[in-house]
Amino acid sequence: MTTSLDVLNTRDLTPRIGTEIRADKATLLSGEQAGAIRDLLEQRGVLVFPQIGFTDDEHVAFTETLGVAADERTGEKLYNVTLDASVNSSADYLKGSLYWHIDGTMNDVPIRASLLSSRVLPADGGGDTEFCNTYAAYDDLSDEDKVGLEGLTVMHSAWNSLFYYEPEPSLKHLRSMMRIGDKELPLVWNHVSGRKSLVLGCTARHVVGMDYRDSAELLVRLREWSTRPEFTYRHQWSVGDLVIWDNTGTMHRATPYDPESGRLLNRTKLEGEEPFA
Repeated sequence: MTTSLDVLNTRDLTPRIGTEIRADKATLLSGEQAGAIRDLLEQRGVLVFPQIGFTDDEHVAFTETLGVAADERTGEKLYNVTLDASVNSSADYLKGSLYWHIDGTMNDVPIRASLLSSRVLPADGGGDTEFCNTYAAYDDLSDEDKVGLEGLTVMHSAWNSLFYYEPEPSLKHLRSMMRIGDKELPLVWNHVSGRKSLVLGCTARHVVGMDYRDSAELLVRLREWSTRPEFTYRHQWSVGDLVIWDNTGTMHRATPYDPESGRLLNRTKLEGEEPFA
């Protein structure tokens, strides 16, 4: 009997995160394997479709086979991920993408997943995307840590990420980032599936009720733990690649690249299905 995974031709990229899927466009766009793809995404965190070469319309159509495609702030389904301000007027905001983060920490319900297609790559290299599995990172914590972290909450702020790439921002810039808001979130996300993951990243400002030095040490220790080699996968892009990541069980970041390089990737998102809890 042929299973969905046989049809999709899968290969794990690392033991703890990342699976490559090789299938033709017709198979993927039919939606017939959508359930298997979603299940594998939840299990593996990151799915890679090497050089599938989706057009923009195909990219959106494939997204809609997997769930409800979320609108970007522009009102469009497709978003240009680039530091070129002539292509994306919000390019400065994307500077935070160079640091480990989860998308949507300012929302009650973060997006379920993101789908990123590569269009233009830097000629001089750089601009890879790294992912880490925050399910696996939690699973491998000591029992003492698991007990100690349960029930802790962390204040997340979009403006906290500003200081990663602009240590001395203008007051105007700081206030514009502060208008995005703040959110108190659990440090350990208890998922409806019964699994648990860590909620970290550059928006994590401090652990509520904890001494600031102790809070900083804890958040940095957990970030270092979660981004250890055994929990991470680094994707080196080729033009035409599509990568999906589970935004509820991973963190991600771009590696540095020349902002003038023209690097361009297109993104769609799946609407969130589970609130932080």
